[in-house]
Amino acid sequence: MTTPTADPLIVDSALAARLERTEAIANSRFVEARKRVDPHSKAAWIEVGGTYAMFDGPDSPCTQTFGLGISAEPQAAELQAIETFFAERGAAVHHEVAPLISPELIAILNQRHYHPIEFTNVLCRRIGSNVPMPTSRNAELRVVAASSEEAELWAQTSANGWAEHPEMMQFILDLAQNFVLTQGVTAMFAKLDDRPIATGVVAIVEGVALLAGASTIPDARNQGAQSALLAKRLQFAVDQGCDIAMMSALPGSPSQRNAQRNGFQIAYTRTKWKLS
Repeated sequence: MTTPTADPLIVDSALAARLERTEAIANSRFVEARKRVDPHSKAAWIEVGGTYAMFDGPDSPCTQTFGLGISAEPQAAELQAIETFFAERGAAVHHEVAPLISPELIAILNQRHYHPIEFTNVLCRRIGSNVPMPTSRNAELRVVAASSEEAELWAQTSANGWAEHPEMMQFILDLAQNFVLTQGVTAMFAKLDDRPIATGVVAIVEGVALLAGASTIPDARNQGAQSALLAKRLQFAVDQGCDIAMMSALPGSPSQRNAQRNGFQIAYTRTKWKLS
């Protein structure tokens, strides 16, 4: 059943800038957490003309930029500074670009030998005391925030959700361990009979709640764990004073469909550009 919502958000450059800034700040905090835990990782981030560039290792999905061109068209010197930042760290240059940019920037990216490699849907919805909110459909599920003593258990549960892809489990475990240590992030479990079966996180940035980290162990799927986690995280965000929630998902994915069933709308589709 689709969750009713208030009037849809009007997607304009101001909203896009707010959403992109949320993800940029959340990811920069993730990089800061990595740097604190592992000073030898060379984790770092910079802000150049409104674009946030971050390095979390050459193979990390966090190693990219957010916000390119959303508030101001980057100058050639600014693009060069960003490209140098990644080159000095042995990383490919990736820009996650929202479509609400000038056509001239697309031409510039082509001229600098970038090409598109991936699409991501950014979804959002209003939240607040007067907005209908999702509810859990399984009363036996209990959703709780992970304590500092449960950080390792939370990370392992998150990785176990990828058990069908064993080649990914160590990579996910590494990301999940850093999630728990990131400023402004609250990690949550869904538990059934006190057994952790699913995970999710919510990052709070300037009144926007960014939802991520969804994972459910294979033998506990289709029991409403992610719906319960979504409802709990949205209520937590409202309690923290947020008025918008956002998430990202691959186009047409189960994550996108679940979000839309719970009142999220597709705000826009981002394109990831890679420097050849």
